[in-house]
Parts: sequence; structure tokens; C-alpha cells
Amino acid sequence: MKWLVTGAAGMLGHDVVGELTARGEDVTGLDRAALDITGVGALDAALAGHRPDCVVNCAAYTAVDDAETDETRAMLINGEGPRLLARACAAHGARLIHVSTDYVFSGDTRATPYPEDHPAAPRTAYGRTKLAGERAVLEELPGAGAVVRTAWLYGVHGRSFVRTMLDLEATRPTVDVVDDQRGQPTWTADVAARIAELGPRLAGGASGVFHATSSGEATWYELAREVFRLIGADPARVRPTTGAAFPRPAPRPAYSALAHGRWQEIGLPAPRDWRAALHEALPRIRKESPVRETP
Repeated sequence: MKWLVTGAAGMLGHDVVGELTARGEDVTGLDRAALDITGVGALDAALAGHRPDCVVNCAAYTAVDDAETDETRAMLINGEGPRLLARACAAHGARLIHVSTDYVFSGDTRATPYPEDHPAAPRTAYGRTKLAGERAVLEELPGAGAVVRTAWLYGVHGRSFVRTMLDLEATRPTVDVVDDQRGQPTWTADVAARIAELGPRLAGGASGVFHATSSGEATWYELAREVFRLIGADPARVRPTTGAAFPRPAPRPAYSALAHGRWQEIGLPAPRDWRAALHEALPRIRKESPVRETP
């Protein structure tokens, strides 16, 4: 297969390119400067020039709070961009895997993870724009498009909550972390592997929505304590607080864990537990971008 990855300079896009390269695939990664997914002419030229079998769209407007006052631009990138990209894929006979988010759900308190077919009800501008992109891809590429929702991402390349906790552990005696928002910490390398496995199956009809988050659940507080524990720091230095202590323009989901039933339908196991992934990821994150020590 020939692959084309948009948004390749981002944390997830970087890992998707790396995963496909490690598997010996023919992959081209394009960052925003190389390919603006809101430009029809640029999309047509990229698809005609690279002739991919499968496109992975990691390009997105991800500033959740800024989107509350910049929804028009967010919709252009997250909603209209994926539609234009899907149309270009249809015109050139390519399949498309589009990355989306847990923010398409309401995030109200629940007892069980959201299944893939649960009704969407976004509460933020960011969520609305991402839902528009999902619907556009599935409308324009029925049978040849897939939406991969993920959440709470951390990785080696770029900033993340895990990276921040490593920095704070090295510079503060205690850290206050939100304990009333529950989700699934997810390593970008695991998502990249799922995307690589989905691509060939998409050729066999495995279209629709998939949830690529780690299994299990945690609050941000529980995640921070696990980060401290794994690096040999005292987890008691992490203190619980509420989301009200960190007010933001866009409301954060109280509960955003996602179910993984679609993977079993196409012959793949559910993703591994978030603790196992974090245990493997942390040494790599610390090696590639050492923490900032206190002066």
C-alpha cells in the first residue's frame, strides 16, 4: 500500500509516519506547510502526485478553548477540510482514515464507555467542528472512509499532560490535579499502530467509526499519580482537586471513556490497558525530551 499522512508534524501524525515506515510501508508525510487540506487545488495536486491507496488525516484545529471564539476557522479546518479531502480521495480512488475525538459526545457522567454508535451531542465548538468532519467523511466516502476517535493523547513528540507532569514533578513539591474528569490516557504510538492495521482492512470494507483509546479508565489525578509512581516519585505529592479550580472557556467532559467493540468485528483485539501503555511509553518520553530541572 501507498500511504499519505496529513498533519504529519503533529504528535500523532509523527507517530503514524514512523509506524508505517517501521512496517516497511511506502508512506509520505505532509505537514500543514506542505498541504493545506482546505485548499481544493492543493488536495488534487497531492493526490494526483502521490497516488496513495490510503490517506490518514491527522490535520486538525486542536485549540479546544480558542475554538469557542474562533468557531468559523475551526469549522473550516475540522469540518470543511475533511469534506474536501474526502472528495479528493473519492476522485482519485483512495481510502481515507480520519482522526476524530471524544468531544463529539456530551461528556456527561456515565457508568459505561460510549459505544461507537452512541448518539453524538457535542457541548463545545471544537466538538461540533470535529463531528462535522466525521459526518463529511462518512457521507463522501461510504464504504471507503473510516473515522478513528481518540482522546487524552500523549507521546514522545509534542506537549501533553504526561510531559507536563514530568516537568512539574521535577520543579514543584506538590501538584494539584483534577479528579472529577474521567477518560482513557492513550499513547499516540498505540493509535498509530491501530491505524496501520486498519488501513488494509478498510480495503475489505471495514469502514465506519472506530475508537482508538486505551482500555480502562482514569481521572487526570489518577494518571498523574501513576506517572509519579512509575518514575520513582512519591504519588502522595499529587493532590486531588476539581475542574472548577481550573476554569476554561470550553467545558471539559466529566466522562469520556470510549468502548472498543468495532475492533473485534474486524478481527482485532481491544486496545491494551492504559497502565501497560504508559509503563512502556514513559522511558521513551523521558529519553527523547528530558524534563526541565529546577535551576
